[in-house]
Amino acid sequence: MAVGAPSSHAGADASTGGRVRVRVPAKVNAQLAVGAARPDGFHDLANVFLAVDLYDEITVSHADELRVTCSGSDAGQVPLDTTNLAARAALALARRHGIDPRVHIHIDKDIPVAGGMAGGSADGAGALLACDALWSLGSSQEELLAICAELGSDVPFSLIGGAALGTGRGERLTPLTVGGVFHWVFAMADGGLSTPTVFREFDRLAEGTDVPEPVADPALLDALRTGDAVALAGALANDLQPAALALRPSLADTLAAGTTAGALAALVSGSGPTTAFLAKDAEGAARIAEALRTSGTCRTTRTTTAPAPGATVVSPAL
Repeated sequence: MAVGAPSSHAGADASTGGRVRVRVPAKVNAQLAVGAARPDGFHDLANVFLAVDLYDEITVSHADELRVTCSGSDAGQVPLDTTNLAARAALALARRHGIDPRVHIHIDKDIPVAGGMAGGSADGAGALLACDALWSLGSSQEELLAICAELGSDVPFSLIGGAALGTGRGERLTPLTVGGVFHWVFAMADGGLSTPTVFREFDRLAEGTDVPEPVADPALLDALRTGDAVALAGALANDLQPAALALRPSLADTLAAGTTAGALAALVSGSGPTTAFLAKDAEGAARIAEALRTSGTCRTTRTTTAPAPGATVVSPAL
């Protein structure tokens, strides 16, 4: 081998010409409550996911052997072997159906790599859906979600998108109602942070303390349901933020710059190092993004909205 949601089952019609293109979103954690380490090394979570309008596109086509290519932002940081979740997704689906996974997976990357926005998980979910359509399998969402859960904790949410509460290690999802559009700014840092490293730092910081069971904040869920950005800002929380700041202290300057620029709230996105800023409206988001760009505390910024749809077959890629 050489390696170099409702609208999601467009299936055989989308594979015209032997290619399928899938769009899959990034995420932000409105709440990430983390429990103590379990015997298996994972942590129980109460993870309130919001999909945001920032996407990778995955194109799969028939090939002589499985291979992965990548273009776009941070493409040089993306592994092109079977450690890539997109390749692992194709292999897992092929094994389940006795298919030889001879496909070319191309990732057009716009989600930051190792940025705490589930870009790798998005690619896994996107490749899974694309291969299912390319091979005309017509798998149910439940079947695809089961494979997603095997691939990683964030992969199931990348498939369904919208908003959801993830429990267990984040893979058990309960969809949530969102009553409005929320405006976000993301500030990308130089370099990445390894999620396992951040969790290890969380464990180190929590050593000797009584870590409470993770639960979703009712006030945060109500703010999502009513579309109240001010109320949501008051409830945003990330238990991994102290660990991310301990590993990358400079992120505190980025958070302060966004808050000074008028963000309703600021937090580290997931395991970082991307930082997320909730704005009152689109105009406020643009002002915050510009202030962050000129602050010297981040590499670049993006404005976006939430919620966004999950992995979706968008068209044949001709």
